Amino acid sequence: MLYRAYISRGGTAISNVIIGIHGSSNKPKSDILEDWWRNAILEGLRVNEGIEIADFDFSSVYWVDRMYPEPDPNPDKYEAAATGALQTYDDGWFDVVRSVTLDFAGDMLDSMKENFGIDKMADGVLSIKLEDLSRYYKEPGKKEELRGLLEKEISNNAQNRIMVLSHSMGTIIAYDVLRAIGKHNPGLSVEYFITLGSPLGLPHVKYKIMQENSDVRTPSVVKNWLNFADKRDPVALDTHLASDYRANNSGVRVKDDLVLNDWGGIHHKSYGYLRTPEVSKVIKSFI
Repeated sequence: MLYRAYISRGGTAISNVIIGIHGSSNKPKSDILEDWWRNAILEGLRVNEGIEIADFDFSSVYWVDRMYPEPDPNPDKYEAAATGALQTYDDGWFDVVRSVTLDFAGDMLDSMKENFGIDKMADGVLSIKLEDLSRYYKEPGKKEELRGLLEKEISNNAQNRIMVLSHSMGTIIAYDVLRAIGKHNPGLSVEYFITLGSPLGLPHVKYKIMQENSDVRTPSVVKNWLNFADKRDPVALDTHLASDYRANNSGVRVKDDLVLNDWGGIHHKSYGYLRTPEVSKVIKSFI
């Protein structure tokens, strides 16, 4: 059964559509990755929210084939979580201190970029550590190509209620697309912009945003922006984005929430984020 919630708008049926966009590094084939994302979401709904459904309205924006000649032949396969592994994170006083410290460090790096021109050094680091993101920023044609894939999917669902569910580098692509849509199609609306394990708090990323926009803020077409991060995730080093991105003209500001990504390793895997109790709760409220 496909689980769809419909709302009537002027006699037109409206579906609640989740549009997912993955992160960097090579991936399995597009249909496999889409199935694994869907399975992780369904597992979270079942374990955390007690919802047993066969499917929901989901569309996966697959861009890794524009970066790699062949899919990953040995991908990190999706596996169900161990019993009791999916746990809610309880914020403590240390999390507040850590957030303030990282915000201060980020402000210092932002200032260094402006006054001492360290952007070239950051580009060099990106080319080594985050090759896909480096190409995204350095190759204008590639950047427009990747953005176009997501923008087309959003435009095709303009009549529906939309949740953009993004992970890792996908959060950067999604943010850039939503800012662009706000400029040339301000009437479009995105109910939820969800960022998982996002590097949007990195000074270099914010610097790139400011090269295209007058400020760093919530995209104007977004009604709700929720950012989920595991503090053990090195890609989401700045786990709290609220102090980095000001509210849009409607007063919408990003809301941060720490989670426990059960996948292990560097705690960055998309499947681990998609089935956290906090993310499951939001998805349940949307579908």
